[in-house]
Amino acid sequence: MKIGRLNHVGVAVPDIEAAKQTYADLYGATEATETRDFPHLGVRVSFVHLDNSEIELIEPCGDDSPIHKFLERNPKGGQHHLCFEVADIIAARDAMQARGATVLGTGEPYIGAHGVPVIFIHPKNSHGQLIELMQEPMR
Repeated sequence: MKIGRLNHVGVAVPDIEAAKQTYADLYGATEATETRDFPHLGVRVSFVHLDNSEIELIEPCGDDSPIHKFLERNPKGGQHHLCFEVADIIAARDAMQARGATVLGTGEPYIGAHGVPVIFIHPKNSHGQLIELMQEPMR
């Protein structure tokens, strides 16, 4: 298993609409998706489109959201994760586990904000960086 291209950088924010405005005003990144709620994941999400990747803005939906816990430690927000594409999410999960990595949650892929299966690798396995692996989207 080999990781593919960087799909996006996840950034936790306390106010997603303010963050979208900041990326537009400061950096000229004016193309962003409509903000969508994912109650089953405990987050609201918008993707800011860049020429070579995306920034996933993530705001918590409620106190039990994993992003809420992140923002308690980082009140202004910050980089939450890196997301890389993989050709086969099941093969990627199995390879990560065989290499000794901890796949978070149940270990089973679930449908992420892009509508494709994802898994997360524990930060302890990547020098403190949370890694998301996602099935390559259809292009």
